[in-house]
This record gives sequence, structure tokens and C-alpha cells, in this order.
Amino acid sequence: MKVVTLPAFHVVGYLIEATVEEFESGLGKSHYHKLVERKKEIQHRKNDNVMLMQMYPMNEDFNAKVDKFTHLIGYAVTSLENVPSEMISHDVPDSQYVTCTHRGIESEIGDTYDYIYGQWFDETGHEPKFYDFEIWDERYQPESVSNEIDIYVALQS
Repeated sequence: MKVVTLPAFHVVGYLIEATVEEFESGLGKSHYHKLVERKKEIQHRKNDNVMLMQMYPMNEDFNAKVDKFTHLIGYAVTSLENVPSEMISHDVPDSQYVTCTHRGIESEIGDTYDYIYGQWFDETGHEPKFYDFEIWDERYQPESVSNEIDIYVALQS
């Protein structure tokens, strides 16, 4: 676990309002495949890494396992010109993040999030902001034990 500061950036992709269960039961995969198929339409991509951003309501009672929240699956871009049809653009402010790499099958990533949002925040005294994101790069093999996904959780300053 380490804390890093990232400059502001933009993301272009698909917006999905869903619970974790709805997202994992096929909505995420179908949008992922649609995004990759249309990759060439997204101009100004920084790289080929897919980003999954998760934005949560600022609500004490929020529970990601049962409540709907916003998922944005897309690519980081250097410019917001010519956003393809059916896609949206999103500005992400500069922020500090706690980051770590989830290793193992994707279906077990909840354990990594539970650790960050539970034990790590309790031990360090940091507070999370209302969003986090994952980077799916060439190491992304969701069904494989050698899968690796970088997780970034935004921190309150």
C-alpha cells in the first residue's frame, strides 16, 4: 500500500448505474467488450489500459453490495474532443490516492477492497473520497490466478 498524488485527468467511456451484483452479473463484461470494440473511436487515448471508475453517493447508509452507484468504464484521454456517441466524458480532479495491486482472480477483488476500506483506513486515519478506480492493463486476466489489477482509492485531503 502506498499513497501517491495524481494530476487531474479525463476519462471517456460508458456510464452504468448498478449495484455490484448487477455489474458483475454481466453488465460490466458487456460494456467492457463494447468499449474495447469501439476503442479506435476514442481519440486522444493516453494508452490502451481500460479504467473502471466507481463513484459512490455521499451517504452514510450507502452499501456497495446492495445500493446502486455509478460505474464508468473507459479510457483516460488527453482531450475531450469528439466523444463518441453513447459515451460520456468525466473530469477527475488532482488528488491523493492509496494504491495497491490486487493479485488473483477478479471475483476475489472484494477482499482487497474490504481490506483498504476497512483495516487500512482504520489503521492510518485517512478518509476516503467518494470514488476509486481500477486499471486493467496487459496483466488483466480476470479468470486467472496470475491476474493483476491496480486499485486507486481517492483520499480526502
